[in-house]
Amino acid sequence: MTVSAYDLTGRTAFVTGAAGGIGRASAVLLAEAGAIVHCADRDAQGLHETATLIKSAGGTAHTHHLDVTDRDRLHQAVTSCERLDVMAAIAGIMHSSPVLETRDEDLDRVWNINFKGVLYACQEAARLMLEHRTRGSIITMASGAVDTGGPGLLCYGAAKAAVVQLTKTLATEVGRHGIRVNAVAPGWIRTPMTDRHGEDQERTEALMARMSPLGRVGEPEDIAHAVLYLASDASSFTTGQILRPNGGVAMPW
Repeated sequence: MTVSAYDLTGRTAFVTGAAGGIGRASAVLLAEAGAIVHCADRDAQGLHETATLIKSAGGTAHTHHLDVTDRDRLHQAVTSCERLDVMAAIAGIMHSSPVLETRDEDLDRVWNINFKGVLYACQEAARLMLEHRTRGSIITMASGAVDTGGPGLLCYGAAKAAVVQLTKTLATEVGRHGIRVNAVAPGWIRTPMTDRHGEDQERTEALMARMSPLGRVGEPEDIAHAVLYLASDASSFTTGQILRPNGGVAMPW
């Protein structure tokens, strides 16, 4: 096995949540590996910035301004690809509320984006890969929250746990066609989504770093490298798995 196993030249990738954080880092790295990258997000400005980063480095990027909960718009965007080799369904939101204070609207909003949005992306990708007989890779974004309970994380953790089940189930259904489906379950990553603690942000990051055997929190690029691995031929014998770049905070069997 050589570094050429990570080469995505001639392949097409679709990344949701590409306007920032893990999505942006993944889109940029996939482009650096040679892929034509379709970037999707509801944040138009962030989407433009991601595409500019890719193009300024010599890569090819297309943008799709959309909300992943809009099934029709997502269908149009995915099927606009001449072919699809990689789907990275990364778009998601964070919500925190105690179980006893969680409202229906909170649960519905998180579920619609963090689970249904991933489901729609997986469905569109799998259909296109099957139609073109592409031995592709579908990557979902779970979370370390599926391994450890956390106060206030009912909506987020439940949706991410459902993503794990979706990943494993779809892997069993499309594997015979050469399509791989895997999830990445990050630990604490320094992104705009985790930057929600205001004045307590630095203290929160320090606490999370102390919980890790590596003594630090993660960066979006740490997760992007996991996405690249799963997108590439380097992981050709890997499917239905949950890759956990979490700094050792959780070590499930």
